[in-house]
Amino acid sequence: MPKILIIDDERAIRNTLKEILEYESYAVDQAEDGPTGLDMLVKNKYDVVLCDIKMPKMDGLEVLERAQTISPDSAFIMVSAHGSIETAVDATKKGAFDFIQKPPDLNRLLITVRNALDRTKLVTETKTLKKKIAKSSEMVGNSAALSVVRKAIEKVAPTDARVLITGPNGAGKEMVARQLHEQSNRAGGPMVEVNCAAIPSELIESELFGHEKGSFTSAVKQRIGKFEQASGGTLFLDEIGDMSLSAQAKVLRALQESKITRVGGEKEISVDVRVVAATNKNLVQEIADRNFREDLYHRLSVILIQVPALNDRREDIPDLVQKFLNDIARDYGNKPKKADAAALKYLQSLNWTGNIRELRNVVERLVIMSDDVITESDAKAYSGK
Repeated sequence: MPKILIIDDERAIRNTLKEILEYESYAVDQAEDGPTGLDMLVKNKYDVVLCDIKMPKMDGLEVLERAQTISPDSAFIMVSAHGSIETAVDATKKGAFDFIQKPPDLNRLLITVRNALDRTKLVTETKTLKKKIAKSSEMVGNSAALSVVRKAIEKVAPTDARVLITGPNGAGKEMVARQLHEQSNRAGGPMVEVNCAAIPSELIESELFGHEKGSFTSAVKQRIGKFEQASGGTLFLDEIGDMSLSAQAKVLRALQESKITRVGGEKEISVDVRVVAATNKNLVQEIADRNFREDLYHRLSVILIQVPALNDRREDIPDLVQKFLNDIARDYGNKPKKADAAALKYLQSLNWTGNIRELRNVVERLVIMSDDVITESDAKAYSGK
């Protein structure tokens, strides 16, 4: 049942609002002033707070500001008989969900409360999803090779140092990038990913830096690039070795000056971005072949993290298989299947050229094709090896 807190110094108003909201099957608590309301927010979780603005002891806007720290997920609806456009704007700037005047219109009040509850639900679901994503990006296994990677992440993540992640396809470079972001001081900001290999060379600059309307034939409106989108967070440049030389030059400038210019634009835009890059290519060889800028390489590789191939951490395969069994069961809405010891031993003996990505595909195939317990004969029949 949704919980609502009413903070108002007028008893009659509190009681009227409480009666209306309880009739709609909401759980309602009351506070006669700001300090009492803040104490209740510390002790209880409220989905919505109806807060008067003009109150003794503490102004409603001050309550709102303090509540942003105490209970940031509670949606505040400010209520006042002395409302003005300026007051409403000020309340919104301070984080209020909405502003309504006294005496409140009943329909307007209930619609606003429902909308606020929808917003609170969305915020909660988003946080839950982020936790699931963070959990799904956890690196599984206890091998010595993986331990080296974990220690590097722990040391580097809290800094703003640029990181270049290397390793074969499917080894988990994106997972390392996510861990760097989740364990950093920028975890509250966005993590924006760009697959440099998947974007045509003629479009990569627009993708990264954005473009102004009319800057080229299909530029029918202004576009914000990935650097701007990632400001305050992390920009993950995957497959950086496939980026064109012209785009490399612009990325180098952005890293040097923390400024970008949109395609077709003249204005310099400051960006606050931590760049993490990844590649499966030997960039030293790419530099020798004149396919990659040496100065950009040194800018990106302040810290180098080498992700081991799955063949170099075979002892982690049982743990990875169990994770994939659980993930696949959750996705399919089924009970997780089990793999017997002989099946796991056989999977450990195989040559995993596609690394973790290939193992995950094989496990999904085994889940579909096998009975409740995956046996060695199942693994031999359906591993594709």
